[in-house]
Amino acid sequence: MSFGGRVSVVLGLLVVVIGFAVWGVVGFLLPQPPTVDFTSAQTPTGAIDMTVQTVPAIGFGYQPVWVSYLVKNPQGQWIHSTVWKLPAHTRINVTIDQYDSGSPLRNQQWWRVQGTLGGQATYNGKPLSVYDSNTGNNGIGHTFTVPALNLSVPLVGVDGNATNTCGSAPCTTNFDHNTMKFSFMTPGAGTYSWQCFVPCGGGYLFGNGGPMTTLGYMGGFLDVVA
Repeated sequence: MSFGGRVSVVLGLLVVVIGFAVWGVVGFLLPQPPTVDFTSAQTPTGAIDMTVQTVPAIGFGYQPVWVSYLVKNPQGQWIHSTVWKLPAHTRINVTIDQYDSGSPLRNQQWWRVQGTLGGQATYNGKPLSVYDSNTGNNGIGHTFTVPALNLSVPLVGVDGNATNTCGSAPCTTNFDHNTMKFSFMTPGAGTYSWQCFVPCGGGYLFGNGGPMTTLGYMGGFLDVVA
């Protein structure tokens, strides 16, 4: 390799290293989402009911135009956080109101409901085990996926022709949305990462940057405690 070629390689590697350093510093300096504690919110049956929403634009904070998740805390307030504390070996009943639009999936693996109790979810009240994102005007907007639990639920997008869409969070059920419901059991104590597996980071390479890689937006942690 010529001297000029070696210089180009070194400079390229230097740019990559600087890029990672900047990314790490920025990530460290950004405010971290609070942990929302559900450990004392069990129903008389011992289960925990959680209500979550996905929105096309959070409308405030670090990146107001990013897609995001929010969760309703046990006091009934919407919190912009994806870090949730749950008790171990407990049934979690999840309701997700999905306000974002969707698109056909690149990886059809994410069509399937996996790891839920009974192997199913409900989509606007109807049982769902598989959703073909290539049909109709909806597609899949996001997924709720916990890889370590083999848990994944596709979140059907709002019809592409909808006009009554939510502009910023938190969204109310007066806006067009789809409701997904499912249940799962928490495992033993530990920290389990979860995320959306639909590339929804608009403006980033292959849709995999931005909110897809930022805690508090399209990924978070289940902090499961004994």
